[in-house]
Amino acid sequence: MLTATEPIFVQTDLGRTLQYMVDQEKAAGRNGRAAGLKAARDAFYRGDIARAIVAYHEVHGGLMTAQDLAEFRVAIEPPVTTRFAGIDIYACGPWCQGPVLPQILGVLAGIDLKAMGHNTLDYAHAVTEAIKLAFADRERYYGDPRFVNVPIETLLSDAYAQRRRAMLRPDRAWPEMPPCGEIPGFAHRQGPASTMNRAATGARDTSYVCVVDKDGNVFSATPSDTSFDTPVIPGTGLCPSSRGAQSWADPAHASSVAPGKRPRLTPSPALAILPDGSPMPIGTPGGDVQAQAMLQVLLNIILFDMNPQQAVEAARFASYSFPDSFEPHSYSPALLHVESRVPQSVRDGLAARGHKIADWPEFVWRAGAVCVLRADLTSGVISAGADPRRPCYAVGW
Repeated sequence: MLTATEPIFVQTDLGRTLQYMVDQEKAAGRNGRAAGLKAARDAFYRGDIARAIVAYHEVHGGLMTAQDLAEFRVAIEPPVTTRFAGIDIYACGPWCQGPVLPQILGVLAGIDLKAMGHNTLDYAHAVTEAIKLAFADRERYYGDPRFVNVPIETLLSDAYAQRRRAMLRPDRAWPEMPPCGEIPGFAHRQGPASTMNRAATGARDTSYVCVVDKDGNVFSATPSDTSFDTPVIPGTGLCPSSRGAQSWADPAHASSVAPGKRPRLTPSPALAILPDGSPMPIGTPGGDVQAQAMLQVLLNIILFDMNPQQAVEAARFASYSFPDSFEPHSYSPALLHVESRVPQSVRDGLAARGHKIADWPEFVWRAGAVCVLRADLTSGVISAGADPRRPCYAVGW
């Protein structure tokens, strides 16, 4: 409940922008729903809102043009998929980091993680090293498929996963990011140089939402953009995206910046289909931690029979032994953050195997905030997990 002394944040300009789009939709809506939606979209990408965005860029040396906005279209693209323990996992393509999750699962498919035990030394070591192998491939191969040739079928194949699994040393951590996998027709690239540890602070930017309705429709999305590092365009209440910071200035990098080329984004929702056909959407904020947190929650559910809430509350760890997706792409070889609820003996054992352990407090927000729904088609019951690490909610009606 608000008191008289508490400030209220009112976004008047943004309200006017949204109302303008609503008005345009209503005016054209007499010709049908599709016409109304087109009018609202044109108001943003071709009308007064677009002109305000372009004018701001022109004055301040930005790169966005009226043509960029007018020609933009959201594409419908096929997902990538893998099967793990009888469960089909669907993720976004290599224009983002989506394939990292199925790649990690492919490596882990040949390891008896359940026999190792949840968050034991051997388990945490094997999962971390598999993560590093997949992220090494992300750095070498992932980029906008409209501009670069991404060997995604090879990267997700069982044969390739087996070759990568053979590089996992059970008693020793890679002291840096492992080399990427060698694929015929693709030149090998030298790994990055060490730069710096991750900063202790960061933006809480990305959000995640998943929905399952009574008809079995499933929605899994990671709407995201930052507002702390980009200006507000006067009169609109809108922040121009700063996601270009996830591109690379190195022209040899698969995610190098180029006109019309999408940066390799971190937002990467996923969808699991259980053996009986029941859907299980999953996702989280967290930048490069996203795939790692989602992975551990999936393993908690699939291998250790946790319900969704138990799975998201279980202690986590996250590797930083690869370049960060955001400029300046800092890189901390062998760095592994571990939540304090992981036993000290496990953390000490990981350090003895070559991981550079940095302790996280329990339920730290930087470990992601995974949300997951599990819809049981047999009973009709939908169960949910809402991560306490950030403001998360599960609602049913």
